[in-house]
Amino acid sequence: MTKVNRRKFIKAAGVTAAAGTTALAAPAIAQGIQEWKMVMSWPKGFPGLGTAAQNFANRLEVAMDGKVKVKLYGGGELVPALKCLDALQEGTADLYHSADYYHVGKSKAYAFFCSVPFGMTVAEADAWMHHGGGQKLWDELSAQFGVKPFLGGNTGVQMGGWFRKEMKTIEDFKGLKMRIPGLGGDVIRALGGTPVTLAGAEILPALQAGTVDAAEWVGPWNDLAFGLYKVAKYYYHPGFHEPSTANTIGIRKPLWDKMTKSQQAVFEAVAVSHNNIAYTDFIANNSAALDTLVTKHNVQLREFSDEIYKKAGSAAKDVLASVAKSDPFTQKVYDSYMGFRKKAVEWSRLGEQGYMQKRGLTKFS
Repeated sequence: MTKVNRRKFIKAAGVTAAAGTTALAAPAIAQGIQEWKMVMSWPKGFPGLGTAAQNFANRLEVAMDGKVKVKLYGGGELVPALKCLDALQEGTADLYHSADYYHVGKSKAYAFFCSVPFGMTVAEADAWMHHGGGQKLWDELSAQFGVKPFLGGNTGVQMGGWFRKEMKTIEDFKGLKMRIPGLGGDVIRALGGTPVTLAGAEILPALQAGTVDAAEWVGPWNDLAFGLYKVAKYYYHPGFHEPSTANTIGIRKPLWDKMTKSQQAVFEAVAVSHNNIAYTDFIANNSAALDTLVTKHNVQLREFSDEIYKKAGSAAKDVLASVAKSDPFTQKVYDSYMGFRKKAVEWSRLGEQGYMQKRGLTKFS
C-alpha cells in the first residue's frame, strides 16, 4: 500500500475556509477547452477517496478527448468538506465527489442513496439503483438542488468503529459520544449515546481531546491513514451503520443539460466504470491495512455481540420508519428501497451468504 503522509492529509482536510460567493455562469473556457472545478469531502490524494476522485477526473479528461480539464479541490480548499452540494448550487464548482448522507439537512431522502443502518450491500444497492428505480428517484431529488448524480464508488461494508473501551453490552452505549454521521448517528442516539458529525480530518484531534469517546470512519485502509489507532485501540466489526457506503459524483444540472447526448453517454460510461473500479480498490487494500493495524500497532479487533446487533437492528428499524414520515417524497424513496431490500436479502441469503458460510468449511492455506 502506498505510504501515506498523514500530516499532509489532516492539514489539507482540516481547512474550513468558506466558499466564495461569486457564482460561475459557466465553466471557464480557454482555447476551446472547458475547465471544470471539482470539490471533494476528502483531502486530495487520500487513499480510496481522494485518489478515486482524481482517477475519475483523469479518465473523464481522456474520454472527453481533452476537451475538458478537471481541477480538483480537497475538502476545505475551496469550500468546507461537507458543503459540496452547496458549492454546485451556488455555482462555485461544477462537480463534486462526496457522500450524500452529508446532505440530509436538505432532504432526509438523501441517506438512502448513500447508506442506511441495516441497509443493502453494495451489490444489492447498485441493483436497486440500476434496475429497481433508485436512480430515477435520485435524479428527481437532486434536480431540486440543480445536480445530476451518479454512483461514484463504494467503500463496502464499513467497520463498526474505534472505541477507547470494550463494548460488551448495549449498556456501554449509554452516554457514549461518538463521531458518526447520517442515520447511523440516530441509531446511536436511540441506544443512549450522542452522535457527533465531523469531517474525516477532524476525527483524530477530537479523539485526542476527548471531544468524542469513539469514532467510525471507513475501514482499515482509510482508518490507518488517519492514525486513529493512536488513540483508540478497540476496533469493532462489522459496522451495522453503513453496510455499503456509496459515494456520489455530482455534476451541475445546467452543465449536464447543455451537453450533447454523446457527451452525456461518455460521462455516464466513465462514472459507471469508475464506480466499479473504486469499490474494488477498497477490497484490494483493506486486508493488508488490517494486518498492519493488528500486527504492528497492536489494535484489538473485536466483534459486536449478538445482543448489541439485535438492539441496534431494532433501533434502526424504528429510525428508518420515522425518517420515512419526514415528507411524502422521503416516504416514496423509503418504500422503494425497503421493497427492493426485502427481495434482494432473500437471494443474497441463498447466494453469497450461503456460499461464504460453506466456503469457510474448506481451508486452502
